Amino acid sequence: MTQKAQTKRTGLLAKKLGMTRIFDETGKHVPVTVLQLEDCQVIGQRTMDKDGYVAVRLGARKAKVKNVSKAERGIFAQANVEPKKKVVEFRVSEDALLEVGSMLSASHFVPGQLVDVTATSIGKGFAGVMKKYNFGGLRATHGVSVSHRSHGSTGQRQDPGRVFKNMKMAGHMGDTQVTTLNLKVVAVDLEQDLILVHGAVPGAKNAYVKIRDAVKRALPKEAPMPAGLKAKADNADGQAA
Repeated sequence: MTQKAQTKRTGLLAKKLGMTRIFDETGKHVPVTVLQLEDCQVIGQRTMDKDGYVAVRLGARKAKVKNVSKAERGIFAQANVEPKKKVVEFRVSEDALLEVGSMLSASHFVPGQLVDVTATSIGKGFAGVMKKYNFGGLRATHGVSVSHRSHGSTGQRQDPGRVFKNMKMAGHMGDTQVTTLNLKVVAVDLEQDLILVHGAVPGAKNAYVKIRDAVKRALPKEAPMPAGLKAKADNADGQAA
């Protein structure tokens, strides 16, 4: 295994614009999700000596100062960057640490690469078992009334005399963190900072998602190291790259 494959790069924080389709060289249409970077910038570092682990903090989309807490303002001021609306952290290896203030671009991922996408799924509220777990429901006739969409029996008799834990029942559905693995990067638009990922990704439209290198696949040789940076940051981080 090469040193490049062992290096754990940072991911990106992007905004989900929605889904569309593009056509490949054979004329076959490919459904894609469009993800856009909005001033994705490094706002902090986590080092082994100071914090006990190595990570990069990223922020996206400029936020109004009045909407940022006083403590957060101090963090952004110390990093000498504009306040960000969304902040996330990515664990990285020590040789993939980025300087504070570096701007990341869509060139961080290359077409054909597999990525993992993490986001908060769409909340469905209180849902029944037919919607939540794809239960078949009860019979339409033969004595069943009112409870056609119920889940039916949940236990046994006097023994064990209780309902087991983790029984599938109606309840809150969605609004949880979901990670979809091994999605293919179909295309990258550097001018508009767009990443087109094959298929659907979790999250509602205009939601923020985290994109990282696929943990179950090897990193392509074409992937920039330690990250895909914008031109303004290339001069400052040229030695590290």
